[in-house]
Amino acid sequence: MVNKVTLIGRVGKDPEFRTTAGGTAMAKFSLATSETRKDKDGQKVEEVSWHRCIVWSRLAEIARDYVHKGDLLCCEGRIQYGSYDKDGTKVYTTDIVVNELKMLGGKDKGESGHGSAPQPAPASTHRADEGGFESDDLPF
Repeated sequence: MVNKVTLIGRVGKDPEFRTTAGGTAMAKFSLATSETRKDKDGQKVEEVSWHRCIVWSRLAEIARDYVHKGDLLCCEGRIQYGSYDKDGTKVYTTDIVVNELKMLGGKDKGESGHGSAPQPAPASTHRADEGGFESDDLPF
């Protein structure tokens, strides 16, 4: 059985970074994907879907330092379903637990970068594994 998802989209806002009580780094960010289709009148309609992405350990630290709102990313991972109670109502969640992050480029044309913060080279790939990172542990 396989639970694998690949998404290519733009980051909705800068990642939220936290450290668990046990000291493990975790970051969350939203990723927008879109699909264009024609409606019944032949007009092009763009449908946008938002995905909640979670990254752990060293990959979370890389997301914190190098992923920004508007960046184009390829995220590979697995779908994780969950639920919690909010004011007596059960709320269901769907998250993408990312284990590979590929930075495909910056923002759309005409937008400025992020000051003097280092920017990754296009198509930099980072993978998570049991220990946090594979042997190609260089950030960029």
